[in-house]
Formats: sequence, structure tokens, C-alpha cells
Amino acid sequence: MRARSVAPDTSKALSRDRVAEILRSDAPLRERVLWHMLYESSARAEKVLMLDVPDLDTANRCAVVTREGGAREVIAWQTGTARLLPRTLAGRKSGPLFLIDRNARPPVARNDVDRATGRARLSYRRRAAELFEAHTECFDDGPYTLRQLRHSRLTHAAEEGASTPVLMKLSGHTSVRSLAKYARVSDEGLRRYQADSDPAARRRPGH
Repeated sequence: MRARSVAPDTSKALSRDRVAEILRSDAPLRERVLWHMLYESSARAEKVLMLDVPDLDTANRCAVVTREGGAREVIAWQTGTARLLPRTLAGRKSGPLFLIDRNARPPVARNDVDRATGRARLSYRRRAAELFEAHTECFDDGPYTLRQLRHSRLTHAAEEGASTPVLMKLSGHTSVRSLAKYARVSDEGLRRYQADSDPAARRRPGH
């Protein structure tokens, strides 16, 4: 009998060190850009993969995505994404941001194909999610899911003292109640809090 595989825990935030390890890995450029953007923006993978090049405002490190219910909102990223993004764009001015490695095979919607290269948009379930899980299955508690990058970013922001309005903007939620799952302090966050708030530690030389 084969041991039953355990489904990844999509509700578990990854540690900052583990996220950093994943982001600086030797994965292909496209994957690294996607993973950086998902973590830094805390946006949903399905929405980021629907981005087209004209949606991007690279100068201001942001883009417009369509949230649940059709609302159009801005997501923003940080230095990691900003450094890698120009190499992904490679001068392209139109078409999907994230493309598959080969030419599109019909039937593919016209807006999901880059006319300059003939390559199709990278899909979430069929490829992006599989690639991330395959890349992270080497970890003891892996594989991880793309959703965990979003969850991790929101948890880390909460631990760092981000205000409720900021967390709502990052998450795209309109209800404060929805933020509760991100306000759960991780083991790493507890250790950081204990170290930072330890009076004895602050009295040591160099503190």
C-alpha cells in the first residue's frame, strides 16, 4: 500500500528565512519574478497571472488588477520584483506579462496570446501552481502553494505592526473580520517579539 500524500497546508505562513530562500533560488527568471511579485504585493496568484504588460506602472512599482466582484485596484511591489521585471519584459509593450515557454496551441483566447512571440499566457492551475509545488517539495514541510506566499506576506506585515487599513489594502478585503487569519502570530514572530521586548537583552552591550 502506498502512503497517502498529505495536502499542502495553504493556511500556514512561511518564515521570512524560508521565503527569502525561495526567492533567491536558482529557479527560472519567470518563476522568480512571479514569486517575488506575489509575496511583495500579497495579491492573489490568479489576478497577477491575468496582468498584461500595459497594466504595469514600472516607474511607480505598481499595477492595476481586477479583484473579486470586478473591482479594479492597485497592487504594489518592492525592490526584488523591480530588479527582475525589466528582464522579463525584454522590451515588450503588449501582451500577457507571464508567458509559457512555447507557442500557443488553439483554442486560446486572443487576449491570452502575445502577438509578437505567439506564446500564450501562463496559467495558474495547469502550470504556475505545479511549478511552485515542484520547486518547494524538497523542504521538510513542503511542498508549498502560491497562496502561502500571499498569506506569508500578510502575516509578516501584521507582525511588523501594519495598521488595519494597510492590511485591508494589501489583502484586498473589505471586511476587518477577514483579516483575523493573518493576525495569528507565527512561531517566528513570537520569537522576534520576545527577543525585541526582552529588557535584559536591551541592557546588553551593543543593544
